[in-house]
Amino acid sequence: MKRKWKIIITVAALLIAAIGVYASTVYSKRGVVSVQSGKVARQDLTSVVTASGEIKPKNYINIGANAMGDITELLVKEGEHVRKGQLLARIENTQPAADVESYKASLASAEADANAAEAGLKAADDNLATMRGAITQSKADLDRMKADYERAESLFKEGLGAKQDYELKKYTYDAQVAAVQQNEARLVQAQAQREQTAAQLVGTQRRITVARAGLARINDILHKYDSFAPLDGVVTNLPVRAGETVVPGLQNQTGTEIMTIADMSLITAEVKVDETDIVNVKLGQTAEITIDAIPNKTFKGHVTEMGNTAILRSTGLAASQSAISSQEAKDFKVVIALDNPPDEIRPGLSCTAKITTATRQNVLTIPIQALTVRQKGDLEVKPATGASGAAAATKPDPAVEKARKEELQGVFVVSGGKAVFHKVTTGITGATDIEVLDGLKEGDEIVTGTYQVIRTIRNEAQVKVDNKVPVQQTT
Repeated sequence: MKRKWKIIITVAALLIAAIGVYASTVYSKRGVVSVQSGKVARQDLTSVVTASGEIKPKNYINIGANAMGDITELLVKEGEHVRKGQLLARIENTQPAADVESYKASLASAEADANAAEAGLKAADDNLATMRGAITQSKADLDRMKADYERAESLFKEGLGAKQDYELKKYTYDAQVAAVQQNEARLVQAQAQREQTAAQLVGTQRRITVARAGLARINDILHKYDSFAPLDGVVTNLPVRAGETVVPGLQNQTGTEIMTIADMSLITAEVKVDETDIVNVKLGQTAEITIDAIPNKTFKGHVTEMGNTAILRSTGLAASQSAISSQEAKDFKVVIALDNPPDEIRPGLSCTAKITTATRQNVLTIPIQALTVRQKGDLEVKPATGASGAAAATKPDPAVEKARKEELQGVFVVSGGKAVFHKVTTGITGATDIEVLDGLKEGDEIVTGTYQVIRTIRNEAQVKVDNKVPVQQTT
């Protein structure tokens, strides 16, 4: 009997001791946080900005209608290669073509009249020259006849000459005077006729100028009824057919656009980059482009253009042109030129670009999720004694309170079973890791999870590292 009680008492004592040890262990682990950890390591890091958009040719032109009428001819097909200056389409042009012929006839008539006037003016000039020569000769003869007359008159008065000879010389002289006067009158009349012919020529030349200007104007109008290729390229859009009516007007309106010509020698990816990432994008940076329609292939490219105007994500309009709240998310246009575009590429294909904005070799890195932010006051370790009541009675200093609210960026380093907050300075950000410039050293063990722990853990909290991979339950 005594032996039985001894066994019972021994078992009870062992049970009580075991409960005590368990309780002591649980009590000692009160406030211990289970965390996941990782090491600060060196590695190569690449910062990438990802953006989506569509494939576009570098240069493309929408060929609009410059005149109203029915399309009589479409001389190209969609996808066809065209050369600069090639005739693409014709619009019904009966009236302007008739106007051109009318102006050509008017111009021909004016030119014929001008030629006739020029011929008349030349003949008048030749006649004037002849008449002036004749007058000169007549005046010379008049001077000679005057000398003969005066000599005969002198001899007659002295009684040395015959009256008949004197009178003959006088009649001859008077006749020559009349002939000279008649020739001078004819010269004045010829000069007047010449001036009239010259005036007619000036008027005819004015008619020619007006006719040529009118012909140039109507030719320009007629030219607008034909559409020509402004560059070498490919017809990428042909929304109309022969027989349809087109009208001049705003682009992208039905009936105003005939076709689109794209220069496919330089293909670009036009993407929209988030406003938080655009500051890291620079001209010349390399990029990798994937096209949804061409899977399992990556194409190289480089940034050639960057937009300076923010674009509202919801409407696609420039922020400066919209009355929507400025708090809406915005993007910026970035153009990436493809280095070797494939032959099967088409404008409008959806694509995704990964722009390499920075690269670092052999730098200290930590997982992005380990980085957190704390207010400076929250990092202070609370005293274990009850002296807080006296401190609460003291009016807080505003400068101190402002300093306590300063936000610090850092990580929790596992040291001596505690999580100690370390302020860090960061550099570029990779896909999963971020560069550390200051505050940590290689090999430091830091808290990397869980997300809830990193958000709530306090400075110098007791921690227990548990890096076991959680087992996923299957259903």
